[in-house]
Amino acid sequence: MEIICFNNQWTYYKEGRETSQILDLPHDAMIEERRSSDNPGGGAVAFFQGGIYVYEKNFSVPISWQEKCITFEFEGIYKNSKVYINGQEAGGRPYGYIGFYVNADNFLKYGEENTIRVVADNAELPNSRWYSGSGIYRPVNLIIQNKTHIDIEGVKISTLAYSPAKILVETASNGGEIAVAISYDGKIIATGNSSSIELDIPNAKLWSDQAPNLYQCHVTLTENDTIVDEVTVDFGIRLVKWCNKGLYINGVETLLRGGCVHHDNGILGARSYAKSEARRVKIMKDAGYNAIRSSHNPASKAMIDACDRLGMYLIDETWDTWYGHKNKYDYANDFNDWYQADIKSLVDRDFNHPSVIMYSIGNEVSEPYQARGVALTKEITEYFHSLDQNRAVTGGINLMIINLASKGRGIYKEENVEAAANKDTKKDSKKKEKANGSAFFNIMASMIGTGMNKMANSKAADRVTSPCLDALDIAGYNYASGRYKLEGKSHPERVLFGSETFPQDIAKNWAMVKRYPYLVGDFMWTAWDYLGEVGIGGWSYNKEDGGAYKPYPWLLADCGAIDILGNVGIEADFAATVWGLRDVPTIGVRPVNHPGEHYTKSIWRGTNAIKSWAWQGCEGNLAEIEVYVDADTVELLLDGKSCGKKKVKAYKTMFKQKYTHGTLTAVAYDANGKETGRSILESADANLRLRVTPEDTTVPSGEIVYIDIDIVGENGVVESNADTKLRVTVSGGELLAFGSANPRSEESYNDGSYTTYYGHAQAVVKAADSATNPAGKITITVSGNKLETETTTIYVEKESR
Repeated sequence: MEIICFNNQWTYYKEGRETSQILDLPHDAMIEERRSSDNPGGGAVAFFQGGIYVYEKNFSVPISWQEKCITFEFEGIYKNSKVYINGQEAGGRPYGYIGFYVNADNFLKYGEENTIRVVADNAELPNSRWYSGSGIYRPVNLIIQNKTHIDIEGVKISTLAYSPAKILVETASNGGEIAVAISYDGKIIATGNSSSIELDIPNAKLWSDQAPNLYQCHVTLTENDTIVDEVTVDFGIRLVKWCNKGLYINGVETLLRGGCVHHDNGILGARSYAKSEARRVKIMKDAGYNAIRSSHNPASKAMIDACDRLGMYLIDETWDTWYGHKNKYDYANDFNDWYQADIKSLVDRDFNHPSVIMYSIGNEVSEPYQARGVALTKEITEYFHSLDQNRAVTGGINLMIINLASKGRGIYKEENVEAAANKDTKKDSKKKEKANGSAFFNIMASMIGTGMNKMANSKAADRVTSPCLDALDIAGYNYASGRYKLEGKSHPERVLFGSETFPQDIAKNWAMVKRYPYLVGDFMWTAWDYLGEVGIGGWSYNKEDGGAYKPYPWLLADCGAIDILGNVGIEADFAATVWGLRDVPTIGVRPVNHPGEHYTKSIWRGTNAIKSWAWQGCEGNLAEIEVYVDADTVELLLDGKSCGKKKVKAYKTMFKQKYTHGTLTAVAYDANGKETGRSILESADANLRLRVTPEDTTVPSGEIVYIDIDIVGENGVVESNADTKLRVTVSGGELLAFGSANPRSEESYNDGSYTTYYGHAQAVVKAADSATNPAGKITITVSGNKLETETTTIYVEKESR
């Protein structure tokens, strides 16, 4: 089996436009679209426009391919895709988040030039509750096989036991004889000859989040003593078990320190690059997370690969929608015809990945209030089991939503949407026009506050939700922490976790995770900020932004514990402290540059504090200072002078202190008065300058690189109150995106200029190949008003011959 990258040199255009361009995949057409308050997708998709997008590519087909099997793999197209080969429809998929394959054998012209055309139809909005992107946003591959071959995704490896280790290797092919070889670190340790064979693995190195050991399974197919196909698959020896005593990975009780993550890659839009996905997983891992819930759709292949390599558990989710609409044009239109095919595609892709420990049947679907929905819950769960018995089946179940739906008060009913829009926006007709079911839920949640956690505590709610929850192997509870302590008596055999929780609740939630063995983890909303669903976490100083439903030009949800650039925020450090992974204080300061101004909060963000004591021009302004630590008391000092000492409650304490330029120090003490740790924040010195820091100094040709850009003082400290518009130019590569984490902006990530946010910005550059970059280096130049221009160089490795 030969797999060839098919991403380069596509001709792209939008229907209705006369111009076209040549580009490389992955590509997000939506991020290039016009944003305006009247776009029908509204704030859910960050006010971006939709459309119908066409991608074409010519390719030569040698006559020898007549004896081959040719298949195209599309890892993700949003949405309603159709694939044409030489003018004939060859395949496609309505769902925008699942990969699919198109066999080309009946459509090719051998010995000639051929054309493949892909149409992605994302014209009808609203169809999503968050930023979806448009077009071919994940990679495309060309797969070449002999007529006799191993099926694509036809090798499946199961861990039967871990001590001593035994695996089962099953191979599907259309003929020939199978040989299997298992290796670790390049050394073959087990072999066999069968399409279904059990193999002992001596002295096995197990896979877990703490030790992500990967083996290789090499399968050879022979016919008439000739090798006709070969496949190598990475896998890990990892056995998942669960009961009301806990979740066990290879016999070790495991608590999931989780975060929910949407699929977009920040300033890149929906484009999925392997570097971007691995970078995100690594940043989360370094921040203390050991689990991701891919909300609310299947993760990319690159993210799963990164979770395997780096040791991150993954709950791979299927859909946000079943047969009941959440938006007028969403996947409910196609769900009944395609859900089984989606499940099959997901399992075939995920089967060998040790990081995937659960499949999720969906997010906040209300259908299980009906007998039909309960039956579908059971059917989907059983279908997953029939395809894969190595993992648990779960779902992100919002008990409140199902309970309300049973009373005829469905969250996503149009009349509820309109009523909520009217209530939240009062006389603002622009806001009203853009409301949707997601907006109604967010508005209602904001009015109820964290009391929503107790909205499903009643016996009536328990009765209506139990048939769905009990059909799952492990039940995921969205915003229902009030039920955690009840379930040990009410449902003693039930295993559950917090599939979606408020980040500020992490201390009390984690205490329950440690107390109740049947509660196996917590997943905050969200670990990483994202495009769309604008402002649900925003703390705003603008009166017009006061409601949960934020107007244009809001761009981001503004609710991530890590921002869209990958900067780890206060809430992530708070969680790490609660998890016992951080033993020094974290100091956060609420923005000092809004003296006396009223601000509105959001229940999806516990604080708007940032890790900065650099606020030029704010001398004398009152600063609200938060300190997070696992200690008895904290003393705050400014330039060595004590500002007071306070008791720590639930890992947190607060101080108020007038801002002056200097050094802020937090010192933690135990109950005996012994110092346990200290941290400092410093002000930025005068004479601000640009600091341009590539995350890699050398990259392969065609690879992408992230460049962090900061405004700093002479002492290298980032200044938070001197934001300005910067300009980035690139030679020797392509500037893919440039932007900041500002949640409310009319600027574009695509034009090379953007205003910093609290002193930070970021560029993403793709290295040119050696044919167009003989110098073998990328030069990035950054300039800004009253700032000296800075240049940095990244070296490009030449392609191997």
